[in-house]
Amino acid sequence: MRGFKPPTWLVATVLCVAMAGACGAQEPAKIPAETCLGCHGIEGFGVPDENGKMRDLHIDKDKFLQSVHGNRDCVECHKQIKEVPHPKLETIRVSCVECHQDLWNEAKIDGNKAQETKLGMVVGKIDQYMKSLHARPSMEDQSQTNATCYNCHDPHYVYPVGSPIRAQWLLNIPNVCGKCHTAELELYKTSVHGTEAMQNHNPRAAICVDCHTAHDIDSPQLDTIKLGITQNCGGCHKENLESYLETYHGQVNKLGYAYTAKCFDCHGSHTIQRVDDPRSMVYPDNRLQTCRQCHANATAGFVTFQPHATTHDFARYPYTWLASKFMTLLLAGTLSFFWLHSALWYYRELREHQQHKNIPHVRAEAASKSEPTVYYRRWPAMWRIAHLAFALSVIMLVFTGMTLFYADSFWAPVVQGAFGGPRVTGTVHRIFAVAFVAIFLAHLVYVTTRIARSWRTFDWFGPDSFIPNLKDLQDALGMFKWFFGLGSRPRFDRWSYWEKFDYWAPFWGVTIIGVSGAMMWAKYYTAALLPGWVFNIAMIFHGEEAVLAAGFLFTVHFFNNHWRPENFPLDTLMFTGVVPLEKFRREHPLDYDRLVAAGELKNYLVDAPSRPMSIGSKILGFALMAAGLILLIMILIGFTNRLMGG
Repeated sequence: MRGFKPPTWLVATVLCVAMAGACGAQEPAKIPAETCLGCHGIEGFGVPDENGKMRDLHIDKDKFLQSVHGNRDCVECHKQIKEVPHPKLETIRVSCVECHQDLWNEAKIDGNKAQETKLGMVVGKIDQYMKSLHARPSMEDQSQTNATCYNCHDPHYVYPVGSPIRAQWLLNIPNVCGKCHTAELELYKTSVHGTEAMQNHNPRAAICVDCHTAHDIDSPQLDTIKLGITQNCGGCHKENLESYLETYHGQVNKLGYAYTAKCFDCHGSHTIQRVDDPRSMVYPDNRLQTCRQCHANATAGFVTFQPHATTHDFARYPYTWLASKFMTLLLAGTLSFFWLHSALWYYRELREHQQHKNIPHVRAEAASKSEPTVYYRRWPAMWRIAHLAFALSVIMLVFTGMTLFYADSFWAPVVQGAFGGPRVTGTVHRIFAVAFVAIFLAHLVYVTTRIARSWRTFDWFGPDSFIPNLKDLQDALGMFKWFFGLGSRPRFDRWSYWEKFDYWAPFWGVTIIGVSGAMMWAKYYTAALLPGWVFNIAMIFHGEEAVLAAGFLFTVHFFNNHWRPENFPLDTLMFTGVVPLEKFRREHPLDYDRLVAAGELKNYLVDAPSRPMSIGSKILGFALMAAGLILLIMILIGFTNRLMGG
C-alpha cells in the first residue's frame, strides 16, 4: 500500500466521522458551521456524481466567514442535513425566499427593530425579484424560472455592502450575467465600461446591475425599463443626466414617455465608448448618423446641438449661459418693477378709500331706475372678440407649454395624461400658437391699413396713438409721486402709460416666443441654416419668456384692470365694451374733455348692457381669471420645485 494516496473526499469523510464521534451526538439544529467546514473547508473536497465526474463541494472558509451568512450555521439553510456525517444528497433543497421571510417574521415577533429593518430590505428585494423577468417561467422549460437567486448569487459568498471584498466581487458580475447573456457579455467587453471593469478592475466602472438594476430587472423593450435605465445612467453621470433632463428629449422622459432619445440611443448600450473615441456613436464624424436614427432628415446643424449644455458653465457653453442670464434679468427686473408698481398703487388707492378721498364707484345696478346710468362705448365688438380669442390662446398655450417646461412637477404628468401624451399636447400647443400669431398678424394688418389711409395727417404721438410719448413718462413719474403722497394723481388721456405697455408687450412676446417656437418646430430648416446650439438658446428664450408673459398677465395685467380697489373684483369693460360715463370721465379726463369740447361725446353714449350680457360677461371674466390664477399656481409650484432642486 506504500505510495497510495486516498482521494480527498474519502479523507474528508473519515475526518467527518471522527469529528462527529469526538463532538458526540448533535441535535439537527445545533450542528455548528465549524463541523461542516471540517470537511467542506478542505481545498479540493468533492464527491463523484453519477457520471463519475467530481462534484466540487469546497467552501473557502475565509471568504465564507466574511459573507453575510458567515455568522450562521449551515443547517439553517440546508435543513435536509440532520446528522454528521450525512447521507449523500441527490438534490439540494434551499429556499432563499422562505429563509429570509422566516427570519424577518422572527425579528418582528422578537421586536428587534434593527434586524427587522435589515431583513425587511432583503424581503423587499425578494418581492422585486418575484415580479421580475428572471422569476418568470423559462421559454425553454416552463417548469423552471429564467434565473433563481443562486444563478446570480453564490449563497456562501454574499458580502456586506461597502466591504472591500464586495467591491471585488461586483467586478465579476458581468461574467455571472454572461452565463446566460453571452452575446451581450462579448459586446460589453469591448466597451469603455467593460474595459474598465474587466481589464483595469476599476471598482467605479459600470457593470450590468448599475444599468439594468439587480432584482427588478425586466425587458429593456418596456418603456418603464428604458426610463429606469436612463435614470440609472445618472448614478455615475449625474451632471449629464441633469442637463439632459432640461432638453425636450429629457422633459418627455420626465413625464413618463420613452419615445424621445435617451442616453443609450445616442451613446449606445453594451458597446458604449468614450466621446473622443472614433468608435463612439457621438464622435463628431458619427454624430449625424446617430441623429438620423430618429430624425431621418437631420442636417449638419444637428451635429452641433448641445444635449448637455448647462446655464452655469460659461467656459463650455457661453451662448447658453448668456441667454439664461439675460432672460433671468429680464424676467426678474420686469416683474419686480411692475409688482412694486401694483403694490404701491393698491396701497395708495386703499388709503384714499379709507380716507373717503376718492369718488365712489359708479355701477349700473346702483343707479336710480328713473335715472339710468349713461355708458360710454370704449371698445367695438371686433376688438373685444380679438381680445377674447387672444386670451383663450394664451391660456391654452401656457397650459400646454408649462407641462413640458415644468415636467418634473406633480401636476405635469396628470395634464399630459389628460391630453393623451406629449405628442397630442404638442399638436394642441401648435394649433393655438398658429391662432395666436394669426390674431396678432390680423391686428397688424388692420392697424396698418387704418394708418395708411390717413398717414399724411395721422398724429403719431397724439392721443389716438399707442406710441409712447413724453406725457407717458411724465404720467409714470406723476403716479409714483402720487403713490408716496407727494402729488395728485395724473390726468390721463385716451391711453394711459400702462395700457400702452400692455399693448406693446405682445410685440416683444410674439417675437421672442413665436420665432423661437417656430425655429424648434421647423427644426430641419433651422438646422440647415444655423448651428445646432441655437436650439439650446431657443428653448431658453421660449420657456423663460412664456413664464414672464404668464407672470405679467396673471398678476400685473389682472391688477391693472380688475384687482385695484377701484375695479375689484372684476371689470367687465373688455367683455361688454362699455363703461359708466362717470367712471370714464374720472379715469380718462383729458379724453373726456376733448370729446366734450369737440361735441363728439354724444356719438359714444349708449344704454347699459343687457342683463344677459352683464351676467355672461361676469361669468366669462371670472372663468378666465380663475384659469389664469390656476395656471399661475401651477407655474409657482413648478418654479419652486425647480429652485429647490426637486
